[in-house]
Amino acid sequence: MLEPNCEISVRVTPRSSQNKIEIVDEKIKIWVTASPTDGQANDAVCSTLAKALRKSNSAVSVRRGHTSRDKVLAITGITLSEAMALLTR
Repeated sequence: MLEPNCEISVRVTPRSSQNKIEIVDEKIKIWVTASPTDGQANDAVCSTLAKALRKSNSAVSVRRGHTSRDKVLAITGITLSEAMALLTR
């Protein structure tokens, strides 16, 4: 049996005062303290989301939007409904 996978769209704000995730108007917003220089913010986004979903950092990757604030993240080992349930807690 294949492991479940999903993709989610997020809006990222780098250089924030803290790492946090919120769902605002049914959109996922992620704030990270890292700077967007050299992909540091992308790494921070992946690790912040992985922590919230109780997954390893390698389970979350940027699929699209490497240089944009709007990103599509791929997550392995979880379905979209499971991910949303964990994020809305």
